[in-house]
Amino acid sequence: MKAVGFTEFGGPEVLRVLELPTAQPGPGEVRIRVRAAAVNAVDALQRGGPGSRDAEPPFVPGMDAAGVVDGIGPDTDTDLRIGDRVMAIVVPSGAHGAYAEQVVVPTESVVRAPQGASDAQAASLPMNGLTARLALDTLGLRPGQTVAITGAAGAVGGYAVQLAKADGLRVVADASEQDEELVKELGADVVLRRGAEYPGRVRAAIPEGVDGLLDGALLGALTARAVRDGGRVVTLRGYDGPGERNVAFEPIVVFRYAQERAKLDRLRQQVQEGRIMLRVARTFPGEQAAEAHRLLAKGGVRGRLVLTF
Repeated sequence: MKAVGFTEFGGPEVLRVLELPTAQPGPGEVRIRVRAAAVNAVDALQRGGPGSRDAEPPFVPGMDAAGVVDGIGPDTDTDLRIGDRVMAIVVPSGAHGAYAEQVVVPTESVVRAPQGASDAQAASLPMNGLTARLALDTLGLRPGQTVAITGAAGAVGGYAVQLAKADGLRVVADASEQDEELVKELGADVVLRRGAEYPGRVRAAIPEGVDGLLDGALLGALTARAVRDGGRVVTLRGYDGPGERNVAFEPIVVFRYAQERAKLDRLRQQVQEGRIMLRVARTFPGEQAAEAHRLLAKGGVRGRLVLTF
Protein backbone atom coordinates (compact mmCIF):
# COMPACT_ATOMS: atom_id res chain seq x y z
CA MET A 1 0.00 0.00 0.00
CA LYS A 2 1.03 3.61 -0.49
CA ALA A 3 1.72 5.77 2.53
CA VAL A 4 3.30 9.14 3.20
CA GLY A 5 6.04 9.26 5.79
CA PHE A 6 9.74 9.72 6.41
CA THR A 7 12.87 7.71 7.07
CA GLU A 8 14.84 10.54 8.70
CA PHE A 9 13.78 13.45 10.87
CA GLY A 10 13.69 16.98 9.53
CA GLY A 11 11.56 19.61 7.85
CA PRO A 12 8.56 19.07 5.59
CA GLU A 13 10.89 18.06 2.76
CA VAL A 14 11.56 14.67 4.41
CA LEU A 15 7.96 13.58 3.75
CA ARG A 16 7.65 11.33 0.73
CA VAL A 17 5.50 8.58 -0.74
CA LEU A 18 6.40 5.14 0.59
CA GLU A 19 5.41 1.64 -0.50
CA LEU A 20 4.62 -0.47 2.56
CA PRO A 21 3.13 -3.93 3.15
CA THR A 22 -0.64 -3.99 3.38
CA ALA A 23 -1.68 -3.94 7.01
CA GLN A 24 -3.69 -6.91 8.28
CA PRO A 25 -6.19 -6.57 11.15
CA GLY A 26 -5.86 -8.92 14.09
CA PRO A 27 -8.39 -9.87 16.75
CA GLY A 28 -10.24 -6.83 18.05
CA GLU A 29 -9.12 -4.68 15.10
CA VAL A 30 -10.55 -3.28 11.89
CA ARG A 31 -8.80 -2.01 8.79
CA ILE A 32 -9.86 1.25 7.20
CA ARG A 33 -9.40 2.16 3.55
CA VAL A 34 -8.37 5.75 4.29
CA ARG A 35 -9.95 8.48 2.18
CA ALA A 36 -8.84 11.43 4.32
CA ALA A 37 -6.30 12.09 7.09
CA ALA A 38 -6.09 15.38 8.99
CA VAL A 39 -2.78 17.20 9.42
CA ASN A 40 -2.06 18.23 13.02
CA ALA A 41 0.72 19.98 14.88
CA VAL A 42 1.65 16.71 16.56
CA ASP A 43 2.45 15.27 13.12
CA ALA A 44 5.02 18.03 12.59
CA LEU A 45 6.51 17.35 16.03
CA GLN A 46 6.86 13.67 15.18
CA ARG A 47 8.49 14.52 11.86
CA GLY A 48 10.84 17.11 13.36
CA GLY A 49 12.72 15.06 15.90
CA PRO A 50 13.03 11.74 17.67
CA GLY A 51 11.17 11.33 20.90
CA SER A 52 11.55 8.19 22.93
CA ARG A 53 10.57 5.48 20.51
CA ASP A 54 11.42 1.86 19.99
CA ALA A 55 10.14 1.70 16.42
CA GLU A 56 12.41 1.80 13.40
CA PRO A 57 11.84 3.85 10.23
CA PRO A 58 9.94 4.36 8.07
CA PHE A 59 7.58 6.48 10.18
CA VAL A 60 4.07 7.36 9.08
CA PRO A 61 2.40 10.26 10.92
CA GLY A 62 -1.30 10.99 11.29
CA MET A 63 -3.76 10.66 14.17
CA ASP A 64 -7.06 11.18 12.33
CA ALA A 65 -8.48 8.93 9.61
CA ALA A 66 -11.77 8.71 7.75
CA GLY A 67 -12.79 6.26 5.07
CA VAL A 68 -14.51 2.88 4.83
CA VAL A 69 -14.05 -0.40 6.67
CA ASP A 70 -12.34 -2.87 4.35
CA GLY A 71 -11.20 -5.53 6.79
CA ILE A 72 -12.26 -6.98 10.15
CA GLY A 73 -9.93 -9.10 12.24
CA PRO A 74 -10.77 -12.65 13.31
CA ASP A 75 -12.83 -13.09 16.48
CA THR A 76 -13.67 -9.38 16.49
CA ASP A 77 -16.88 -8.32 18.20
CA THR A 78 -18.07 -5.17 16.41
CA ASP A 79 -21.21 -3.67 14.96
CA LEU A 80 -19.19 -2.32 12.03
CA ARG A 81 -19.41 -4.01 8.64
CA ILE A 82 -17.30 -3.99 5.48
CA GLY A 83 -18.12 -0.84 3.53
CA ASP A 84 -19.27 1.27 6.50
CA ARG A 85 -18.09 4.88 6.42
CA VAL A 86 -16.05 5.52 9.55
CA MET A 87 -13.68 7.87 11.33
CA ALA A 88 -10.97 6.89 13.80
CA ILE A 89 -8.31 8.20 16.11
CA VAL A 90 -4.96 6.60 15.30
CA VAL A 91 -2.02 6.26 17.67
CA PRO A 92 1.03 6.26 15.37
CA SER A 93 3.48 3.46 15.99
CA GLY A 94 6.08 2.88 13.33
CA ALA A 95 4.14 2.60 10.09
CA HIS A 96 0.80 2.74 11.91
CA GLY A 97 -0.13 6.40 11.23
CA ALA A 98 -3.10 7.66 9.25
CA TYR A 99 -1.18 9.08 6.26
CA ALA A 100 -1.73 5.86 4.33
CA GLU A 101 -4.14 4.13 1.99
CA GLN A 102 -4.96 1.67 4.78
CA VAL A 103 -4.65 1.75 8.55
CA VAL A 104 -5.48 -0.80 11.24
CA VAL A 105 -7.04 0.40 14.50
CA PRO A 106 -8.64 -1.20 17.57
CA THR A 107 -12.42 -1.39 17.34
CA GLU A 108 -12.62 0.96 20.36
CA SER A 109 -10.90 3.71 18.32
CA VAL A 110 -13.34 3.80 15.38
CA VAL A 111 -16.99 4.81 14.93
CA ARG A 112 -19.26 5.56 12.02
CA ALA A 113 -18.72 8.91 10.31
CA PRO A 114 -21.31 11.64 10.95
CA GLN A 115 -24.18 11.53 8.49
CA GLY A 116 -23.84 14.25 5.87
CA ALA A 117 -20.15 14.90 6.59
CA SER A 118 -17.54 14.45 3.88
CA ASP A 119 -14.53 12.24 4.50
CA ALA A 120 -12.37 15.34 4.93
CA GLN A 121 -14.78 16.79 7.48
CA ALA A 122 -14.99 13.51 9.39
CA ALA A 123 -11.19 13.28 9.51
CA SER A 124 -11.01 16.68 11.19
CA LEU A 125 -12.83 15.52 14.33
CA PRO A 126 -11.41 12.53 16.25
CA MET A 127 -8.08 13.63 17.72
CA ASN A 128 -8.88 17.29 18.36
CA GLY A 129 -12.45 16.58 19.39
CA LEU A 130 -11.36 13.96 21.90
CA THR A 131 -8.62 16.28 23.21
CA ALA A 132 -11.24 18.95 23.87
CA ARG A 133 -13.55 16.38 25.48
CA LEU A 134 -10.74 15.10 27.72
CA ALA A 135 -9.85 18.67 28.74
CA LEU A 136 -13.41 19.49 29.78
CA ASP A 137 -13.82 16.17 31.56
CA THR A 138 -10.59 16.85 33.47
CA LEU A 139 -11.81 20.29 34.53
CA GLY A 140 -15.00 18.64 35.78
CA LEU A 141 -17.10 21.81 35.78
CA ARG A 142 -20.84 21.85 36.42
CA PRO A 143 -23.50 23.47 34.22
CA GLY A 144 -23.61 27.18 34.95
CA GLN A 145 -19.92 27.45 35.84
CA THR A 146 -17.49 29.49 33.75
CA VAL A 147 -14.60 28.19 31.66
CA ALA A 148 -11.95 30.24 29.89
CA ILE A 149 -10.48 28.90 26.65
CA THR A 150 -7.30 30.16 24.98
CA GLY A 151 -6.59 29.33 21.36
CA ALA A 152 -10.35 29.34 20.79
CA ALA A 153 -10.10 29.81 17.02
CA GLY A 154 -7.84 26.78 16.68
CA ALA A 155 -8.74 23.13 16.29
CA VAL A 156 -8.81 22.02 19.93
CA GLY A 157 -10.02 25.39 21.19
CA GLY A 158 -12.82 25.60 18.66
CA TYR A 159 -14.15 22.19 19.61
CA ALA A 160 -13.76 23.05 23.29
CA VAL A 161 -15.93 26.16 22.93
CA GLN A 162 -18.70 24.17 21.27
CA LEU A 163 -18.51 21.24 23.68
CA ALA A 164 -18.44 23.55 26.70
CA LYS A 165 -21.62 25.23 25.51
CA ALA A 166 -23.21 21.82 24.98
CA ASP A 167 -22.23 21.02 28.59
CA GLY A 168 -24.08 24.11 29.82
CA LEU A 169 -20.99 26.15 30.68
CA ARG A 170 -20.42 29.88 30.29
CA VAL A 171 -17.47 30.36 27.92
CA VAL A 172 -14.95 33.19 28.01
CA ALA A 173 -12.74 32.78 24.93
CA ASP A 174 -9.83 34.58 23.33
CA ALA A 175 -9.57 35.77 19.72
CA SER A 176 -7.60 38.05 17.47
CA GLU A 177 -9.53 40.86 15.84
CA GLN A 178 -9.98 38.87 12.63
CA ASP A 179 -11.19 35.77 14.52
CA GLU A 180 -13.65 37.48 16.85
CA GLU A 181 -16.74 36.77 14.76
CA LEU A 182 -15.69 33.14 14.23
CA VAL A 183 -15.30 32.56 17.96
CA LYS A 184 -18.67 34.17 18.63
CA GLU A 185 -20.19 31.90 15.98
CA LEU A 186 -18.71 28.90 17.77
CA GLY A 187 -20.74 29.94 20.80
CA ALA A 188 -18.47 31.90 23.16
CA ASP A 189 -20.40 34.11 25.60
CA VAL A 190 -17.54 36.57 26.12
CA VAL A 191 -14.73 37.15 23.61
CA LEU A 192 -11.57 38.97 24.70
CA ARG A 193 -8.43 39.88 22.75
CA ARG A 194 -5.89 37.11 22.67
CA GLY A 195 -2.28 37.32 23.82
CA ALA A 196 -0.27 37.57 27.03
CA GLU A 197 -2.72 40.12 28.45
CA TYR A 198 -5.71 37.80 28.05
CA PRO A 199 -5.64 36.50 31.66
CA GLY A 200 -5.73 40.07 32.95
CA ARG A 201 -8.61 40.87 30.64
CA VAL A 202 -10.49 37.86 32.02
CA ARG A 203 -10.04 39.17 35.56
CA ALA A 204 -11.24 42.62 34.50
CA ALA A 205 -14.39 41.07 33.01
CA ILE A 206 -14.89 38.48 35.79
CA PRO A 207 -13.30 39.87 38.98
CA GLU A 208 -13.70 36.61 40.93
CA GLY A 209 -11.97 34.62 38.16
CA VAL A 210 -13.21 31.73 36.06
CA ASP A 211 -13.78 28.25 37.49
CA GLY A 212 -11.44 26.54 35.05
CA LEU A 213 -9.30 27.23 32.00
CA LEU A 214 -8.23 25.23 28.94
CA ASP A 215 -4.91 26.58 27.69
CA GLY A 216 -4.96 25.83 23.97
CA ALA A 217 -2.65 28.78 23.22
CA LEU A 218 0.10 27.46 25.53
CA LEU A 219 0.29 30.60 27.69
CA GLY A 220 1.47 28.48 30.61
CA ALA A 221 1.89 30.09 34.03
CA LEU A 222 0.25 33.33 32.86
CA THR A 223 -3.15 31.64 32.84
CA ALA A 224 -3.29 31.26 36.63
CA ARG A 225 -4.24 34.94 36.93
CA ALA A 226 -7.55 34.28 35.11
CA VAL A 227 -8.65 31.49 37.47
CA ARG A 228 -10.33 31.78 40.88
CA ASP A 229 -8.64 30.53 44.02
CA GLY A 230 -8.73 26.74 44.01
CA GLY A 231 -9.55 26.56 40.28
CA ARG A 232 -7.89 24.41 37.68
CA VAL A 233 -5.99 24.87 34.40
CA VAL A 234 -5.78 22.07 31.83
CA THR A 235 -2.65 22.36 29.71
CA LEU A 236 -1.47 20.85 26.44
CA ARG A 237 2.12 19.89 25.51
CA GLY A 238 2.85 18.73 29.07
CA TYR A 239 3.13 22.01 31.01
CA ASP A 240 2.72 21.30 34.75
CA GLY A 241 4.34 24.33 36.36
CA PRO A 242 3.64 25.52 39.89
CA GLY A 243 0.27 27.09 40.53
CA GLU A 244 -0.62 29.97 42.81
CA ARG A 245 -3.60 30.59 45.11
CA ASN A 246 -4.14 26.83 45.01
CA VAL A 247 -4.67 26.93 41.23
CA ALA A 248 -3.69 23.50 39.88
CA PHE A 249 -2.13 22.88 36.46
CA GLU A 250 -3.03 19.51 34.92
CA PRO A 251 -1.43 18.37 31.64
CA ILE A 252 -3.41 16.01 29.43
CA VAL A 253 -2.57 13.67 26.56
CA VAL A 254 -5.25 12.50 24.15
CA PHE A 255 -3.89 8.93 24.22
CA ARG A 256 -5.96 8.52 27.41
CA TYR A 257 -9.08 8.72 25.24
CA ALA A 258 -7.74 6.86 22.21
CA GLN A 259 -9.99 3.88 22.95
CA GLU A 260 -12.97 5.71 24.46
CA ARG A 261 -15.37 4.66 21.72
CA ALA A 262 -18.48 5.96 23.48
CA LYS A 263 -16.98 9.43 23.74
CA LEU A 264 -15.97 9.44 20.07
CA ASP A 265 -19.43 8.26 19.10
CA ARG A 266 -20.98 11.03 21.19
CA LEU A 267 -18.94 13.54 19.18
CA ARG A 268 -20.42 12.02 16.04
CA GLN A 269 -23.91 12.45 17.44
CA GLN A 270 -23.22 16.06 18.40
CA VAL A 271 -22.14 16.82 14.84
CA GLN A 272 -25.42 15.37 13.58
CA GLU A 273 -27.34 17.38 16.18
CA GLY A 274 -25.70 20.60 14.96
CA ARG A 275 -23.80 21.15 18.20
CA ILE A 276 -20.36 20.77 16.59
CA MET A 277 -19.27 22.50 13.40
CA LEU A 278 -16.61 20.73 11.32
CA ARG A 279 -14.10 23.09 9.72
CA VAL A 280 -11.84 22.09 6.83
CA ALA A 281 -9.55 24.84 5.56
CA ARG A 282 -8.03 23.00 2.59
CA THR A 283 -7.41 19.52 1.21
CA PHE A 284 -4.25 18.20 -0.46
CA PRO A 285 -3.53 14.94 -2.28
CA GLY A 286 -1.46 12.73 -0.01
CA GLU A 287 1.67 13.20 -2.11
CA GLN A 288 1.52 16.94 -1.31
CA ALA A 289 1.84 16.37 2.44
CA ALA A 290 5.02 18.47 2.57
CA GLU A 291 3.12 21.47 1.23
CA ALA A 292 0.40 20.97 3.85
CA HIS A 293 3.04 20.84 6.60
CA ARG A 294 4.63 24.05 5.33
CA LEU A 295 1.27 25.81 5.36
CA LEU A 296 0.56 24.57 8.88
CA ALA A 297 3.95 25.89 10.06
CA LYS A 298 3.12 29.38 8.82
CA GLY A 299 0.26 29.55 11.33
CA GLY A 300 -3.07 31.28 11.06
CA VAL A 301 -4.88 28.30 9.50
CA ARG A 302 -8.52 28.25 10.57
CA GLY A 303 -9.92 24.77 10.18
CA ARG A 304 -8.06 21.59 9.42
CA LEU A 305 -5.69 20.83 6.59
CA VAL A 306 -6.56 17.37 5.28
CA LEU A 307 -4.74 14.88 3.06
CA THR A 308 -6.81 12.77 0.67
CA PHE A 309 -5.96 9.24 -0.51
